[in-house]
Amino acid sequence: MNNRPLILITSGAQVSGAEFADVSISLSNAYPRAVVAAGGVPVVAACLPEARYAAEAVVRCDGVLLTGGEDIQPELHSPDAPEKLRATVRVVEPERDVFELQCLREVFRHRKPLFAICRGHQLLNVAFGGTLIVDLPTQRPDGLQHRRMDRKDEPVHDIALVRGSRLARLLRAARVGVNSTHHQAVDRVAGLFAVAARSADGVVEALELAPEHAGALPWLLSVQFHPERLAPRHPRFRALFRDFVRACAK
Repeated sequence: MNNRPLILITSGAQVSGAEFADVSISLSNAYPRAVVAAGGVPVVAACLPEARYAAEAVVRCDGVLLTGGEDIQPELHSPDAPEKLRATVRVVEPERDVFELQCLREVFRHRKPLFAICRGHQLLNVAFGGTLIVDLPTQRPDGLQHRRMDRKDEPVHDIALVRGSRLARLLRAARVGVNSTHHQAVDRVAGLFAVAARSADGVVEALELAPEHAGALPWLLSVQFHPERLAPRHPRFRALFRDFVRACAK
């Protein structure tokens, strides 16, 4: 690939970084490594909630990757949640929420390819009017154990892929094992999207554009699991990044 596409990758914040203990950018190298392996050039963005910065960053890049991280502010998706549920919310990053929502507006305005992972998957749904399960152990006590941080690089449960979905075509399977490191999940799906995969307990594991909205973006895939962590040892997941980067190169 001669002119490799630039992929804007969102990041989180580290409260006390290495330089002067300042608030610093925080991002697993697994994301840019997966982009480079797929033929793209990663551009890591600081989460500065400035609309002009977000707009220019999106315009200058060929595609956007929303990454995983801490919980989304409950005010954005469950403002009436009882205190018991709100107490389960871990660290929130309001500035990151604002910046990524600004980026999403620009992604759809300029029709850029979009890949959303874990937290990004949830934020994408919230951005278009969907809701979240605030805490799976509390609200779905009979479900699977979805927060398996002890096996973050390994498949821990299967997901069933919707036949004919982009995800099923790329993974060439009807069912695959995935990792799982979350305690929140998509609840009501925003009307712009269609479910592309679910776990055995019904948790939404992937979203794509609904058929009637297929023209909204040239490429979109949103997953709850972490393919960037699976790809090194499970080659089938590399196809997700290759297809994304290929769409960004067009």
